[in-house]
Amino acid sequence: MNKTEWTLSQGADALLLQHAQRAFPGNTPAKIGVAVSGGSDSLALLHLCARVQAHRGGQVRAVTVDHRLRPEGAKEARAVAAFCKTLGIRHDTLVWQHGAIAGNLQDQARRARYALIGDWARMNDIGHVVLGHTADDQAETFLMELAREAGIDGLSGMRRNWTDDGIAWARPLLDERRDGLRAYLARHDISWIDDPSNADQRFARVRARGALKALQPLGITTETLNSVVRNLQSVRQTVQVATADAGDRIAKTSAGELVFDRREFQRLPEEVMRRLLAGSLRWVSGEKYAPRHASLTRVQAAVRDIRDKTLSGCRIRVSETEIRIVREPKAVAGLETASQALWDDRWRLVGPHDRRLTVRALGTEGLRQCDDWRATGHSRSALIVSPAIWRGATLIAAPLAGMGNAWTAEIVASFHSFLLSH
Repeated sequence: MNKTEWTLSQGADALLLQHAQRAFPGNTPAKIGVAVSGGSDSLALLHLCARVQAHRGGQVRAVTVDHRLRPEGAKEARAVAAFCKTLGIRHDTLVWQHGAIAGNLQDQARRARYALIGDWARMNDIGHVVLGHTADDQAETFLMELAREAGIDGLSGMRRNWTDDGIAWARPLLDERRDGLRAYLARHDISWIDDPSNADQRFARVRARGALKALQPLGITTETLNSVVRNLQSVRQTVQVATADAGDRIAKTSAGELVFDRREFQRLPEEVMRRLLAGSLRWVSGEKYAPRHASLTRVQAAVRDIRDKTLSGCRIRVSETEIRIVREPKAVAGLETASQALWDDRWRLVGPHDRRLTVRALGTEGLRQCDDWRATGHSRSALIVSPAIWRGATLIAAPLAGMGNAWTAEIVASFHSFLLSH
């Protein structure tokens, strides 16, 4: 598809094309990954991105995840691959290898899907990935979160843009209705696949879709719920900024450890206190999801009563004046990566990389080999769980413990930026 075709065919498609073109504010990625299931929403997004990238002279890569939950999944992935071939787009199918699945099937499938796509993007040097969620999905998500008695995070719905493990993700069609996307496909003579699970009442999203239809006589529509979500997202952003500001004021970081002024922490508004605690545990542990509300409440009680706790692979040590949050040693015991890889999902090592070198926790034995560790000012608890460079059983470098040997270690996201983006 050349630039002339793209320009002449805008017409009725102009707004949709603008959404695809502005998926990443401030960026014009040379390469975009598109997650495609074969349904109408993701196929429309793929076609729109193909047009936009053709106009820009950029590239599109497509990926489909076969969850191996339905026998039709492999056939649908092949259908997407065939469609991509007609557009001249390279397509990959990823398979979720799993055994018996206990608990929330859709939630586990969603987490697996994002993990697979993220790994695929990094492996193929794709820094930007788009997803085909729509205004309908946003309204259904709001109702599902309402049923769970969610707080402001859940009720703020799906994010439009975010970054995770170096990948920029976007949902450029969140303001568009599914019917509009199907009309777009019809104009371009493109057929789509209807997933039979979209009619399965066992799934909460399907029930939410039915509830939304029942609520329409009250004026509760997809459009009104999306308006509510946008209002809540604005409030959420305000609370995020207040939380990050509180973190700047009462916390300091030291070799990956967080140290809070306990008295100042206790004076924070309840919501800011809870968010700061949840963000701290995620920043220290590298966990993608915050602890449950009940767990956070127990930690808040421990802080009030000056008791130590563990949660999310972190030690929370409380004194009259301080709260210290540091990685739990057993959480990183045995964790080993190549020297070029992120360690514990947050540490990057910079130095003379070599395939014979690995990154592991420094540990107590390694710390004994660092004669000057006390001069660093970091606590022993922080240093034994800090990253070190090893060649087999030989310690080569411990950058945070005063044994640099041409190596440095840095956390990929500062505490402040993490609080603003999570």
